[in-house]
This record gives sequence, structure tokens and C-alpha cells, in this order.
Amino acid sequence: MFILKFCIYFFQAILIYIFFIIIKIIGLTISRKIFSNIFNLIGPYIKSEQVINNNLEKFLGHHNDNIKKQIKFQMWANYGKTFVEYLYLKKFKNTNFHIKIKGVEILDNIIKEKKPVIFVSGHFANFELMSQELTKKNINLATIYRPLNNFFLNPFMEYLREKYICKNQIKKGLGGVKDSINYIKNNFSIALMIDQRVSEGKNLPFFEHGALTTTMPAQIALKFNLNIVPIYIARKDNDNFQMEVYNPIEITKIDNTEINKLNISLKLNKILEEMISKDPGQWIWTHNRWK
Repeated sequence: MFILKFCIYFFQAILIYIFFIIIKIIGLTISRKIFSNIFNLIGPYIKSEQVINNNLEKFLGHHNDNIKKQIKFQMWANYGKTFVEYLYLKKFKNTNFHIKIKGVEILDNIIKEKKPVIFVSGHFANFELMSQELTKKNINLATIYRPLNNFFLNPFMEYLREKYICKNQIKKGLGGVKDSINYIKNNFSIALMIDQRVSEGKNLPFFEHGALTTTMPAQIALKFNLNIVPIYIARKDNDNFQMEVYNPIEITKIDNTEINKLNISLKLNKILEEMISKDPGQWIWTHNRWK
């Protein structure tokens, strides 16, 4: 079994590194156009079409086939463009022309207060750029990430993330929780994605269907009396980006810690629903969120 996995991952990595070479040769603009089309062709064979359709059915219902096709087309195009943009993270780090931020004053207040916060978001557009922008704004930040399954590709991705997105990377898992707490104690804010299913989560409503939901942001916020700040990013028609920083969530404490935790997590799910509903094609529908 390991030998088979080794061979599959090896040939996947070779193919992807060849693509990376081609992307660097032909440039960002043309590569975006080419790979948005390539991913629309090959995407349904890489990821489960059934999972995507089941997810969209929970969001839209049964009778919106044309809208589903439009969302899937936009999603795969974004996948392809984001794939290309990993090789241009250095360019994005050193410039600001590609992104506008709504809510900069909220970030300015966070810096002034010199107190950590918990940034939460989902896999929208090129989601990596959100942590990059927070770092560019001189916010002390550590980000939680899930390593790639492909052990030939993961070292390169970790290199890109540490060098061009945020140098403080925390691997998802039990060890990651401990690392997050250590960073918070050293006055670092934490950024994490909360839109994917977690096996140790609570079964909470998400678009009116039960979904295992992380309670980690709520637990840490309650333990250390921290604000939770949702952030969102969208790809625009010209392939520039609009990032939005939401007002910090007011956490109302009651004596029952478990109810506190669930109330905050429910509120975060509602915010995610609003983000997704703005422009559904910006979100990655390939994850089995309601498994």
C-alpha cells in the first residue's frame, strides 16, 4: 500500500513541478487563463463530483442546475488561478496593486491595542493572501495549516508559506493547539480556517444541515478573553482581490462554558454562511463538509 501511495505521490509531484516550470516561463496573466480552463476540464476527475453536487444541493436545493454549473465553473477556474498564484506569492508580498482591503481601520486598532485576536475565515478565492496581508500590516501572526498529503510536494508548499505568507506556521492537530496557545502567550494573533469538517467538532447547523464544526476559536477566545475577527477575500473580474475585515465579534459570557462555546461557534457558522452566500463560486465546494 505504501509503495503504491509513494508512486502516485511521486508522479503527481513530477507533473505539478513541470506545470510550475511552464507557469514561470509563460507568466502570471496567461497562466491564469490556461490553468483556469485546465482545472475546469480535469477538476471533476480529481475531486468527487458527487461530493460537490451534494454540497451544492444542501446550499441551493434540487432545482437550480444552471446555477450549480455556474458555481462549479467559477470554483474550478479559481482553483486553477490559485494554483498558478503560488509561484507569484513573492510578487504579491512586495506589492499592493492586486488587493484592496475594506476595514483597514480595524486592523489599525488591533495593532494599537497590542492584544492578540483570533482571525477566522474559509477557503475563499486565493485564501493564502489573507494571512499575507495581515503580515504585511505588521500584525504579529501565526497561521494554522494542514500539511499536504503528498510528502513530495509538502516541503515546497511549506517553504512558500513560511517565506512569503507568514513565517510562523502551526501544523493542524493537537500539537497545533498547544503551539497556538504558546504563540498567544507571546502576544501573537492566530489565523485559522473554520469552514472544514473536523472529527472532534460539534455537530452544529450549517445551512440548516448538521455539520461537525470546530470549537477551537471559541475555546481559545473564552480562555484568554480574546476577540474573534472574521476576514473574507473575493477574486474580482480582473483577477485582483477585495479583502474584508469584519468587526470583532462581541463575546457575551455566561456561567456555562459549554453553552458559551456553542453560541460562539453557531455565530461563526452564520458568518460563514453569509460569506459563502455573497458569491458562492468563491468558495471551495470540494470538501465533504456535511459528511
